[in-house]
Amino acid sequence: MNTLIRRHILALMLAAASGVALAQGYPASGKTIRVVVPFAAGSGTDVTTRILMEDFQQSLGVPIIVDNKPGANGSIATEYIKNQAPDGYTLLLGTSSAFSANPWLVKKLSFDPLKDFTPIARTTDFPFLLVVNGASPIKNLDDFVKFVHSSGRVSLGYGNATGQVANAHLMHVAKFDAVSVAYKSTPPALVDLVGGQIDAMFVDIGPSQSLLRDGKVRPIAVMSDRRSVLAPGVPALGEKFPGFDYVAWGGLIGPPGLPADVVNRLNAEMVKTLNKPAIKERFAAAGQAPFPSSAAEFVKFMAEQKAAWGAKIQAAGIQPE
Repeated sequence: MNTLIRRHILALMLAAASGVALAQGYPASGKTIRVVVPFAAGSGTDVTTRILMEDFQQSLGVPIIVDNKPGANGSIATEYIKNQAPDGYTLLLGTSSAFSANPWLVKKLSFDPLKDFTPIARTTDFPFLLVVNGASPIKNLDDFVKFVHSSGRVSLGYGNATGQVANAHLMHVAKFDAVSVAYKSTPPALVDLVGGQIDAMFVDIGPSQSLLRDGKVRPIAVMSDRRSVLAPGVPALGEKFPGFDYVAWGGLIGPPGLPADVVNRLNAEMVKTLNKPAIKERFAAAGQAPFPSSAAEFVKFMAEQKAAWGAKIQAAGIQPE
């Protein structure tokens, strides 16, 4: 465990050990909490946030506004949160894009993902699937591997950092070359997959659910070392190519210096929300999995994921831009 993680966790433990009570005055009556989402309305992260905040605001007893600030693969919203007052009234639903991937994809990142923020609570995982056109002769992962090794030209689309890294990592471990086609977001990439302009892509379950249900796209593997309960019957890529240990995740994050009592209050209420059966059902319907955690566990997880993403990005030869 490195020094930074120890320092984060020690601060949280000292606050708890000293008997610091939950913030009695937070949130203050009449105040509004703003939760910034780093992607556009309708994105998987946006859906997650709105599901959570609908319940969360009832627990906290104050209104919560969801504020979408998309751009730069999540970095615009993340930079914005870094510069907010540490009072608990402006928070971020952060994701692996900005905190795990961008440190390795961007040459001059304007923030340090592990030093410039206050982790509050991990909230969710966004399981990703490797999918092909529903009319494709590729029926499973073995078919896919045969296809990419025998075809003269293979094209893999992506609409986010997770797809970009997963494409490069898969090409590296499965030892094949492909044209990696960048899109501004997932929906247009899915349109081209259905239209036959690209051969395959990685996509989070939520945006692809209707196409999966209608058979227009076919899932052949989960981007993980383990299978997902949200994609029953679909094998994990790690079963054939171990090492898919990086996760597309989301979590509640505050500006630097957020007081421990505010962190404790927010974490306790978020854990309650994530453990509610109704929230679990809504998450499953949206193709997401809740992951309640303590703040200390989230600190450790963020550091582990930054390292895991970096290892895959560097091994795949992706150069920062």
